[in-house]
Amino acid sequence: MKSLLMGNEAIALGAVRAGVRVVSGYPGTPSTEILEVIAREARQRPEIYVEWSVNEKSALEVAAGAACAGARALVTMKQVGLNVASDPLMSLNYIGVKGGLVVAVADDPGPVSSQTEQDTRHFGKYAKLAVFDPASPEEAYTMVADAFAYSEHYGHPVILRPTTRICHSYASVELLEQAPPPKQEAGFKRDNGRWVIFPSLAYRNHIKIEDDLVHLAEEFSSYSGNVLIGSGVKGIACGGVSYAYTREALLDIEAEYKLLKVGTVPFPSNLGLDFLDGLEEVLVIEELDPVIEMELIALCGQRHVPVKVQGKRSGDMPLAGENTVALIAERVRAFLGVAAKALLPDRGIDLPALLARPPVLCAGCPHRGSFFAVKAVIAEQKRKAVFSGDIGCYTLGNAPPLDMVDTCLCMGAGITMAQGINRVEPDTLNFAFIGDSTFFHTGIPGLINAVYNQANVIVVILDNFTTAMTGNQAHPGMGRSATGAAVKKVSIVDMVKAIGVGELVRASPFELPSAKEAVKQMLDKTGVRVIIFEGPCIMVQRGAKQRHEISRQRCTACGLCVKKLGCPALSLSTAGAVIDPVLCTGCGLCKAFCVFNAID
Repeated sequence: MKSLLMGNEAIALGAVRAGVRVVSGYPGTPSTEILEVIAREARQRPEIYVEWSVNEKSALEVAAGAACAGARALVTMKQVGLNVASDPLMSLNYIGVKGGLVVAVADDPGPVSSQTEQDTRHFGKYAKLAVFDPASPEEAYTMVADAFAYSEHYGHPVILRPTTRICHSYASVELLEQAPPPKQEAGFKRDNGRWVIFPSLAYRNHIKIEDDLVHLAEEFSSYSGNVLIGSGVKGIACGGVSYAYTREALLDIEAEYKLLKVGTVPFPSNLGLDFLDGLEEVLVIEELDPVIEMELIALCGQRHVPVKVQGKRSGDMPLAGENTVALIAERVRAFLGVAAKALLPDRGIDLPALLARPPVLCAGCPHRGSFFAVKAVIAEQKRKAVFSGDIGCYTLGNAPPLDMVDTCLCMGAGITMAQGINRVEPDTLNFAFIGDSTFFHTGIPGLINAVYNQANVIVVILDNFTTAMTGNQAHPGMGRSATGAAVKKVSIVDMVKAIGVGELVRASPFELPSAKEAVKQMLDKTGVRVIIFEGPCIMVQRGAKQRHEISRQRCTACGLCVKKLGCPALSLSTAGAVIDPVLCTGCGLCKAFCVFNAID
């Protein structure tokens, strides 16, 4: 039976088909839907355990425990999440696993929604792990089972590396019958010579890891995810979604060429040599870094193969950003000596450039009120301040007119960066904004560091009762699990108090006067102070409030509500301010702001 599936859904169903028992992860675009789909399936499959972990490190360690006990385990994250999980993953490869462990790491060329364009294939090589790089949702569906099988056969975790366009594209996928259950040794067997990592064990297992990598490279030369077709003196090598783009670009090109698809790390050296045989030059097409390109260059050097290898390092392909069919068609045609071809006919019409539409905080977003309250008080008191931000919807507070995020580095860094800035500029007010999910993820150690080292910062926790940026996933403060079950809430207030913060105030960002008063209370105090702004994300609580309207009799057309708040439901016309009734959520921020009482 075939079904139209998003790539992440295909990966999820592939894992279910392969007999996954434990699934953990942390939300991060473009990986989030993998775990969400498995959580949906788990409601009818009680043998599958699914959790949103507090962060990627915790998620990997949960999965590692399950794999050491003989179960197949999957852990999901985006590429920057792998940075958080890297400590246990590096060591886990030295210990090994009993059940298959697949680490699904979604890379984000572009980047579309990430801080970096890091290429997880490099991490696989650095950590000496096998990496599977699917070229389509269909291949991702079957590749998951292959990844589990290789993990169990060699006793090491492996990485599945889909990229954004694999994760979020759709394809008609042939759903296969449930795979035979893996032969798993039941339960955890105590063995301190295997599961307890000491230098002597690390040394012995390092030798095994290097030996396994050699065997993997040989075995991958006959693996179905690595393909060689065609003939001629010119060759094209590619991997991941770039392979699908290249096949499309080649559809209307009549020329002789060899085409190599590489879907794994380690590089399939024997297949690579077959590809290079008889070639004069090669064009390598891949995202993100020149991984395949460097492998071919190294192979040419080791085997004295006189082939010119072109790609990112030679300037023939871009060093950053996504590949597209149009870009690849242009470069492939030039490489093969085929005349360029316009993708669209020239109709003689000059179309206007598309307007830039940067993302903004939603109408009714509680973060707008939080930022505005802080900004208004600082402006009224003419204080010098630096606003350190973090990863989440509230990063959008950096855009005009709010302009309230001066730094954003990584999850949890706002609190600690504020401490560092304050050590250099002690006379400056240092605010750190952090969301509720990010606070649980990596904000807590930063707050402990601030209390322990007697920092002088104001931490603003933006509690909107959800993990909003990635689609309203559960977190420890919400009282529900990944599968929707009711669980005990972890109180942010109790956590802050337990850490030792003496100055704590709570306020609603939708009540502007009280929100501003909460900020004022903290300005002239010293030490670590915490403001918790509590207001639900509009995606969590919809339709509960009455929409607002502009009174034409009282509106002076000053435009300040539009210019100061930046709410997408507000705009200006020749008659004055206008509220879009479709976008307005009735949050009341504009009503509280208007000094002319022109908003009903």
